[in-house]
Amino acid sequence: MSLVELIAQADERGLVASGLACLDRCVPLLGGDDEVLRPLWANLADGADAGEWGALLDKTRAQLGVADVMDAEDIEDEAALLVRRMLAAAPGVRSAAEARVWADGCSVASLQVHRLLDPAEDGADSVDSRRAGRTEGMSPLVAAELRRQITVLELLAEHGSGGLRRALEVSTEGRRVLRAVVSRRARQA
Repeated sequence: MSLVELIAQADERGLVASGLACLDRCVPLLGGDDEVLRPLWANLADGADAGEWGALLDKTRAQLGVADVMDAEDIEDEAALLVRRMLAAAPGVRSAAEARVWADGCSVASLQVHRLLDPAEDGADSVDSRRAGRTEGMSPLVAAELRRQITVLELLAEHGSGGLRRALEVSTEGRRVLRAVVSRRARQA
């Protein structure tokens, strides 16, 4: 099943986790530590108060300096700008309709971030074809990100809140990879 189909079929928790996982893997571009998104992840667990999501989101935006820096002119790095926009676009209320739009946008943005940072050339004109399942000529970093996005959605679809821990592990692995890419890029600059 393609990533686009998985997003179309996901429930609210799966959609929010998908968007959050994309953001989590890209947070090194904002200088965020490994724990900055933990309260948002915890809010997806059974028994958590979904009404707290907006306040937790506002706190996270403030910690990462996203609340007040959204102009493209203020940010030179296109990849970092995409990540800031992902966080800024997160819905303040957890609902399936808003989460679907956010998860879809985060999917595209995260794949684009990985494409921008991958030194290997990606053979597609856009990431949309990758999301639809056309993977020939895909660069390694984009391919790994696509696999992670699919895995997160499959875990939540199969296991519900029981899949959150594994989804977080998948996201943590991706964050480490991206952190290494960002570090290597900084050394070469």
